Amino acid sequence: MQQYELPPYALTHAGKFHADDVFSGALLRLLRPGIGISRVFQIPEGFDGLVFDIGWGEFDHHQQGAPVRENGVPYAAFGLLWRAFGEQLLRRGCSPEEAAREAAHFDEKFIQPLDLDDNTGCGSELASAVGAFNPAWDSDVSADERYFEAVEFACGILKRKLEEIWAVCRASARVREALANMQNGVVVLDCYCPWKYVLAHSDAQFVVYPSQRGGFGAQVVPSGEDGEAPVDFPAAWAGQEAEKLQQLTGLSTIRFCHKSRFLVTCDTLEDAVAACRLAQQAGEKKTKEMFPA
Repeated sequence: MQQYELPPYALTHAGKFHADDVFSGALLRLLRPGIGISRVFQIPEGFDGLVFDIGWGEFDHHQQGAPVRENGVPYAAFGLLWRAFGEQLLRRGCSPEEAAREAAHFDEKFIQPLDLDDNTGCGSELASAVGAFNPAWDSDVSADERYFEAVEFACGILKRKLEEIWAVCRASARVREALANMQNGVVVLDCYCPWKYVLAHSDAQFVVYPSQRGGFGAQVVPSGEDGEAPVDFPAAWAGQEAEKLQQLTGLSTIRFCHKSRFLVTCDTLEDAVAACRLAQQAGEKKTKEMFPA
């Protein structure tokens, strides 16, 4: 991974560690592989590297007047480091516009719960899992040794989250092209790829794609802030076996309809698209019954 303008050394606090300082260390290692991180109880005089989660500096949050987000969630060290370097890191696989959007989204969904837990003790499953790396009170293992084990764990999570974000960015152009060729609310993709961000902000009602399990999937596109779909697959299809589905729909290759009615699978592209058309027709009929002209 590309190195960024970071000093070669960083300091954080010694003793018991939390998800905040662990993910901060992981982020720094992704930004600058090989960065030296030391844990101390007091910052040595004249240290000119990066300091986080200690010392009341730019990347600490324990002092009076520490930064707070506009939504009221206080920053912890992880959020402060992400604010400074996250967008730059995401530009490795995203356009500047996409990087800005995804950096804010990642902060909201992934970092803010950890920052809030660190500042308030409100509880977080991920923070609890990281905290479990701390040695027991009667253990002979050093906290420093366990800290760096936890950092490696956090590095694995961050790497995969970044890869997921970059995959979404790579898919955007392909999905937008398919959206431009949409017919009657049904978007057909030529391969499976992340599609929700683009299509959830469009007029698409369904998306059809080659399934990773073979055949083709047809899925309802959620829309609006509540994520509700304008059209679902018919209730009569929900959770039915393949033979029953084929009788209900007249589609010879339909195999599955999720009990929540957001997904069907078929052996052929033609039947997957036809299933969407049938769902649209059923939805139109229901609307007319509820709101007759």
